[in-house]
Amino acid sequence: MAIDDSTAGVDYGDFFHKLQDHCGIPLVKKLKINYNFIYLPFIHIVLSLEVIMKSYCITVFKSIVHPGRLLCILIAYLSLTVIALPAYSEIYRYIDPAGRLIFTDKPKHSGYIRLEKTLKGWTPVTLPFSWKRNQKKFSSAIKRVAQRYQLPHHLLHAIITVESAYNPQAKSRAGAQGLMQLMPATAHRFGVKDPYNPYQNINGGTEYLKYLLSLFHNDLKLALAAYNAGENAVIKYNKQIPPYKETQNYVKKVLKHYHKYKRHDRG
Repeated sequence: MAIDDSTAGVDYGDFFHKLQDHCGIPLVKKLKINYNFIYLPFIHIVLSLEVIMKSYCITVFKSIVHPGRLLCILIAYLSLTVIALPAYSEIYRYIDPAGRLIFTDKPKHSGYIRLEKTLKGWTPVTLPFSWKRNQKKFSSAIKRVAQRYQLPHHLLHAIITVESAYNPQAKSRAGAQGLMQLMPATAHRFGVKDPYNPYQNINGGTEYLKYLLSLFHNDLKLALAAYNAGENAVIKYNKQIPPYKETQNYVKKVLKHYHKYKRHDRG
């Protein structure tokens, strides 16, 4: 398990080593925990009696019966709780493409899932999905990327609306991923390391669209058809929209949303 400690601001390592020497027992024995990350509340549980008993079982329980040692443990737990609580606001969890589990209080993108303390432990916060909220949330990133590739941001909005309805975690049955539904090969081709990272996904999808527009001499319909069915399918049918019902409907839907978003901007 990899822990993102880039946001840690306090080093508790020296404090714990001194406390261990004074109490005569290891407080975090055999637990591979980054001391700099211990200020986050889910790590506080390590110092609770429940986790200590689970980790050390009967042996540890016997070792903490001595009042002096028990007092040391309680002081450590209370001091961390009181001192560290102002250091965080919310806790987020993320599993990166390599499968590493990362916890942080400063998420870098929307792929991080917020956790909350419940009776069952730390569980993901489930919010009702809202494409309108996500549309607003990703609007600035879409506009920046559109400017970089000199494309209308309304067009990117239209593609994302049809592809994923602004769900950055969307995955199709065919394996397309993220906001602009990039296939793994396409994501790799355009340097997208994490397709569920909204900014990477938008950038990769837009670069791909720009390439398709160049390939088909700025014919938007053909570029959209290629985005859906693949460039080779368009080439196969003599640079015409392939006779696939899904692709033909896809082109119509994207263009419909594209024109709608442009009209809405005009007022």
